[in-house]
Amino acid sequence: MAIHSDKPLILFGSSMFSSLAWYCLSHDSPYQVAAFTVDRNYMGNGGTHEGLPVVPFEELAQRYPPDSFGVLLPLGYHAINGLRRDRFLQTLDMGYEVASYLSSRASVWPDLVIGRNCLVYEGAVIQPFAVIGDNVLIRSNAHVSHHCRIEDHAFIAAGAVLGGGVTVGKQAFVGLGAVIRDGLVIAERSFIGAGAVVVADTEPDAVYVGNPARKIGRNSLEVTK
Repeated sequence: MAIHSDKPLILFGSSMFSSLAWYCLSHDSPYQVAAFTVDRNYMGNGGTHEGLPVVPFEELAQRYPPDSFGVLLPLGYHAINGLRRDRFLQTLDMGYEVASYLSSRASVWPDLVIGRNCLVYEGAVIQPFAVIGDNVLIRSNAHVSHHCRIEDHAFIAAGAVLGGGVTVGKQAFVGLGAVIRDGLVIAERSFIGAGAVVVADTEPDAVYVGNPARKIGRNSLEVTK
């Protein structure tokens, strides 16, 4: 099911997202979190987060070598999931094992296979025949119906509902409480706003809001800077 390693983990980030992941891993997984890492420009004056060291990402391999540590990147949807995509690919290139977290409080089936750097939080439902790619976040109480396909680097926010056979394309974002009608394709890098009800396929890089969802005049990169 979830990808697991016996290695201690380094979490990317020092934000609320990383604090949440640290808490869940500490209370609901066999993982030990050893430290956090951020880009050097975001180090600020603090050298700790949740009582653990924070190290520059540029020094990560020297300080916490990939033969002894794994990585998990609980980053949000900045740059329409582009930052999480880039750091995920960088850590793979650096030779790190990239873990996944599947909450014991999520509702899944025994044969579910999820990719690397996935986080599936409490209350999420993933039905049979769903496919979850790499680097996907599925937040609390989201519902991923049967035969859905969630492609790499996507983000499904809390309370979102995907009908059967939905495809969510690479780097797409589905917002809080959004509803996606069965059989639709959410195109790559689409942004579906909170509470939107999507009744037709979407276009790449477009932003959709409302009920029924309509495309607005901004692109997904603009709304996720």
